[in-house]
Amino acid sequence: MHGLINRAIQSFVYATYGREFWVRATELADLGFSEFEAMLVYDRDMSYRILDVLCVQLKRSREEFLEDLGTYLVSHPNMEGLRRLLRFGGVNFVEFLHSLDDLADRVRWAVSDLDLPMLELKECSPSEYELRCHPGLDGYSSVMVGVLRAMADDYGALVMLSREGQRGGADIISMILVASAFTKGRRFDLGAREA
Repeated sequence: MHGLINRAIQSFVYATYGREFWVRATELADLGFSEFEAMLVYDRDMSYRILDVLCVQLKRSREEFLEDLGTYLVSHPNMEGLRRLLRFGGVNFVEFLHSLDDLADRVRWAVSDLDLPMLELKECSPSEYELRCHPGLDGYSSVMVGVLRAMADDYGALVMLSREGQRGGADIISMILVASAFTKGRRFDLGAREA
């Protein structure tokens, strides 16, 4: 598994539960180290071992943990760069949803050896959507549920999300857009501002 994915998990645990919790989890997972390198590729078994240990220690299912990771990736100040990249997908939540079809290609353009599963959006009606998460990375649809919840909040949209299981080998996330402008949403400027 790509080091960027492992590093995102590490960053989430650091920010949420602390460095000591992370180090202890790496020891229990018998990794032999406590810091993932972002640009290395690791054996998937190693990544799944640390996930399993974290879920046991936190008494959470893998799906719950990964959904929280997805939320962190968009909403935490440490991840502002990723949030900005996702916000370039559109000026509102619906435009953002339509940009997800190209997400795997855009990620590969930025990091050539990071292969994310293909996403495919189906518009069932102007307020109902299905996102198909194709196979290739266990738990990816759970991360995407967290990302979608956080992005809906970011845009100020009120959206009901649910996992619909698998269909045709892909995980299905169902979305009902209740209100596209429910709240003001978070501030976003096209140009970066200096602090």
